Amino acid sequence: MVKRIWTVMQKEFIQTWRDKSTLLLLLSLPMLQLFLFGYAVHMHVDHIPTVVADQSRDFASRAYVDGMVASGYFDVLLYVSNQAEVSDVIDAGDAQAGIVIPPNFAARREQGDAQVLFLVDGSDLYTSQSAYNAATAIAETHATQILLERFERSGQMAGERSFLSLDTMVRILYNPNLTDLWFVIPGMCAMILQTQTIALTAAAVVREREVGTMEQLLVTPIRPIELMLGKIVPNIVVAIINMLTVLAMGALVFGVPFRGSFWLFVWLALVYIFSGLGLGLLISTVSRNQQQAQQLNMALALVGLLLGGFMFPREVMPVGLRLVGNLFPLTYFIPISRGIITKGVGIEFLWEQVVALLVYVVLVMGLAVRVFRRRLD
Repeated sequence: MVKRIWTVMQKEFIQTWRDKSTLLLLLSLPMLQLFLFGYAVHMHVDHIPTVVADQSRDFASRAYVDGMVASGYFDVLLYVSNQAEVSDVIDAGDAQAGIVIPPNFAARREQGDAQVLFLVDGSDLYTSQSAYNAATAIAETHATQILLERFERSGQMAGERSFLSLDTMVRILYNPNLTDLWFVIPGMCAMILQTQTIALTAAAVVREREVGTMEQLLVTPIRPIELMLGKIVPNIVVAIINMLTVLAMGALVFGVPFRGSFWLFVWLALVYIFSGLGLGLLISTVSRNQQQAQQLNMALALVGLLLGGFMFPREVMPVGLRLVGNLFPLTYFIPISRGIITKGVGIEFLWEQVVALLVYVVLVMGLAVRVFRRRLD
């Protein structure tokens, strides 16, 4: 058995090494994806282009605008006269946020009924969320400062906080500065492994059928499971190299900390790689040609990316979509990757995902072997 598997492995290694352009692309693509995510993709947006309609033009309105600019989230590019002009500037795409301050802002602020209209371009999700959160926080800070000034003028001690019903202290664990890449890199490692493992093996069996070598393999004493194992081992090597490349670049280039056990991550990643390779073999056995295999691979990769928890939290998804997401190994490995890399937790906190991944490997490999036998018959 070992000799037969080794023979197929040698054949696959020779084919992989001969196609050096494809091999180079497979090894360089993760680095390119990481650079794109690292330098181009940011969910935390600041220095948002802003237009201001200050109809009050007093010390209070200037202080409010200065506070927005000092936060670093907003850059005032233009001053206009009214709300309609603010909307026109946002419609033209010259600004993504607008501030409309009504007349007599200082007097209304003293009376306690001052209002400011804040307009945000909702066509850009991340920008609108950052602008909304920043504007809300700045407004609350500004209102608290006004309240403190009133208490000072009324003779009460500025440091006395008895009038405040709640004082909340917020501490963000694992990622105190809310750095995007500390969140993206662990999920991206899982995404790259799934995408490449499925793609590497999706055309494995169907390629043999198209070039006419499947008949030669059928006359040998090799078994279906041995043929599949021999085909996936070279792909495992490529996937491991890519995984180590992403982790090394994340730590050395982008400064993402690795807090957990490296060897635990490697062993669980191997299980995850087997699940992706098994899914790719299943695609390969049910496909009639390489084009169909590529189309199925792209469709499954896209659905898995959307429902696996890489881009959107699964907790807010409907039950039906969460069940569909359970059909992809990415769903189980993302919590493992983020738990080990970002949190530094051990297997005692991840055993549910590990068990689910092991069951997935057994089921998908068994199904792939069974379907392959039927195709041979």
